[in-house]
Amino acid sequence: MNIFKIKLSVATAYLLIGAYFHRFFRAHYIPVLILFGITAIWSVYLWLNKMKNARQA
Repeated sequence: MNIFKIKLSVATAYLLIGAYFHRFFRAHYIPVLILFGITAIWSVYLWLNKMKNARQA
């Protein structure tokens, strides 16, 4: 699984959802920011695991 595709998909989803539901996110920006932080940390975690496994193989 290519981690770049996952990161690009997540970024695209945030942009599209934010463009169509900007009023909702203006009212609920704290939970959205927390969700963004969780997905960013998860993506970095997956990337680090991929790099670690590639180095061991």
